[in-house]
Order: sequence, then structure tokens, then C-alpha cells
Amino acid sequence: MTIELDKAPTFTPLRDVRGLTGELVNHFVANVASKTSPGDAIAADVTRMCLEIVGGVIESRDVTDKLKRLSVAAAGWAHEGVPIEVVLRAFHEGLRLSVEQVYTTDVAHDRDTMIDGFRTILSISDLMCTTVTRSYLREQREVADEHRTAVHTLTTALLAGRPTSTIARECGISVADSYSVLALSIPAHPDEADARFNGSVVARRKLRRVQAALAHHCGERALAQLSVDGGTLLLPTESMNDTQLDALIASLSHAARVDITAALVPAATADIADGARRAHEMLDMVERLECAPRLYRFDELALEYQLTRPGPARNLLGNLLAPLDNHPELYETLRIHISNNMNRQRTARLMHIHTNTVDYRLRRIATLTGLDPTQSSGLWQLRSAMIARSHQGSPTSTTAHEVDAAGFLAARSA
Repeated sequence: MTIELDKAPTFTPLRDVRGLTGELVNHFVANVASKTSPGDAIAADVTRMCLEIVGGVIESRDVTDKLKRLSVAAAGWAHEGVPIEVVLRAFHEGLRLSVEQVYTTDVAHDRDTMIDGFRTILSISDLMCTTVTRSYLREQREVADEHRTAVHTLTTALLAGRPTSTIARECGISVADSYSVLALSIPAHPDEADARFNGSVVARRKLRRVQAALAHHCGERALAQLSVDGGTLLLPTESMNDTQLDALIASLSHAARVDITAALVPAATADIADGARRAHEMLDMVERLECAPRLYRFDELALEYQLTRPGPARNLLGNLLAPLDNHPELYETLRIHISNNMNRQRTARLMHIHTNTVDYRLRRIATLTGLDPTQSSGLWQLRSAMIARSHQGSPTSTTAHEVDAAGFLAARSA
């Protein structure tokens, strides 16, 4: 590759590249390497290649092979983990020193000649900078892909309950003694259903924002398997306290631009598979109960979780509401009334009915079910029945009539 120059009196031929390299490497070590730590070898490579490419372009020689060497070197620096800012700073310093060696300063130049020289320098800079950056970023992406594959392999093994010591050593990722296992539900962004946009593209961008926020907050500590709809996140127990975990979910929601719901179950490393199953069961329960989006912990929903487990007790509880199957307005009144902590005025306001109508419907519920929602014993059984029925396939429970778990918690603590 060569660059055609209209004029060349601005530059003089470059001589004794090896000798100049030695002099300029000393400059790098003293002024660049000591601050950025790319090492003497990188400084020497950058200097030598800059001198050769600048000299070759000025003298109208083909520098294709030299650019290939520069590309290979940049990939090597990326693989070794040398920061891109270090590489670019070394490159620009080498370019500056190289231009100083070939620029003619002992004669005056007119305006056109100076502009021509400036354009030449910019062309060389663009050629070399593009070569370095393209090669560096390509190699960095490959390294990142390898790391993501390693993380995915290790996470899959942990979630499957398989031995991970060998995988961890091969991946270079340490395994903690215990983890916070989080099941995440990421709802669709409104733009995913907008005909003006490509829904799948919007969903992928949402996922990338979540992954970027996760990397920002957790670095390499997080082991995750995420899709556009959610997934599983493993965080070493000691890495984040309760406040930080709540803040993490809030931050992920902000990045996704939708409200994320998560369920947390702590587990020893050997029990991660069981912990993940329980976390996703709890997340499913939380969504069925139409909980407000946030992070839920197992201990605060242990009762609700137990009531939703399969068995004769759940079926018996769910059947307590069977008399309301043909009266959806009564079921809805009961649901809203419980979620409002039995506040008649608030229930009436939300349903756009009079408080007397609320009282009438509550009496009808007591007549049909034999359980009085105005009495503590009847209310307890009705609330438990709603939780149990949220996991049954009854007509009432499949039409968005699940109970607000936040209301259950408020009512239970009242």
C-alpha cells in the first residue's frame, strides 16, 4: 500500500531506522512506558513500526507488509490485556517522533506546501490508527467471546449440579462457597410491540443494556444466563449485601427501561441447582400473584410459597372459592379489598363503586362461601384460598384475578 504525494519538499528521507529506534525507545521508557506500563518491548515495536511506515509513505514505498506487522502486533497487545488507551498513546507518540525525524525545518515553506504536508501526516495517522484499532478490537471481541463462553459453561454446570472444579480451572474463574441465586423476569419493552420498530432488535438492545449494567456493577463476579425475557443470575454471597442487591435490581430495571422482578434464594455452591429451581418457582408465584416489580426474598414469601405447593391441601384451599366462579365481580372485589388491606374506601374508589356496594358484595361472598371476609378467621382462609388458586387452572384464576402479594404481606403484618 502506498500513498501518492503531490509534493514532497516538506519531508526529508529517513535514515538509520535502527539507530533512531534505539534513541526513541529511550524516550518511550522515560516518558510513556513509565506512566502507562506497556513495557520496553511494546515501546520498541511501536517506535520501529511507526518509523518504518512513516518513512515508507514519505518515500512512496509499499508499506503493506509493515501494516500487516502492525496489525498482528496490535492483536497481540489486545490478547495480553494492554489497555487500548495505552496502545493508542504509544502509537501517537511514536508517530509524532517519527514525523519530527523526517520533517524539514531548515527551510521556509509556503502555505500550500504546509497544507500538503499536514494532509500527508493526517493520511498516515488515519492509515495507522485504523489498522491498530481494527485489529485490536477484533482480537478483544474474540477474547470477550471466549470469556463469555467460559462463563456460560461454568454457569450451566453450576445450575445443573455438575462438578465444576475442572471447568473453573480451565476457565480461570474462581468458584465461591455460596451464592445469591436470583431468578429474573424482564418484561417486554413497549417498543417491542410497536409496529414502527423491529421487536426482536428492540428486545436484543434491552438485553445488551442489562448485560452492560450487570458488568458495570458486578464485573466478573456475576455468573449469568440471561435472555430477553429474563434468566438466572449467580452472585457470590459475600459480594453484595441486601441493600446492594436491591440497588442492583433497580439499576438493571433502569438500564432495561422496564421494571424487572426478581426472586432471591441463597444457596451453597453444591445446592445451586435446587436453589435456582426454588427461585424460579418463587418468581413464577410472584408473577401469578401480580406482585409489584422488585426483588423478593424467600423468607418474606415462605408462607405464600408453601401454600402454592402441589398437594391435597392446595386443592382443598382453592376449592373454597369455587362458589365465586360464576360471580367474577365478587371475586374481583375480594381480591382488591384484600390487596388494599381491607380498606373499604380505597376498594370503592378503585372499583368506582359506592362503599355500600362493597359491603353488600362482602356479605354476598360470606353467604356463598360460608367464610366472612370481615372476620379474621374467614379472611385468613379466603386469602390463603386465593394464593392456592393462583396456581390452579380455574376459570377465575386465569383471567388476571390473581392476588397482589404486596397486599397479602401488608394484610398479614397488620
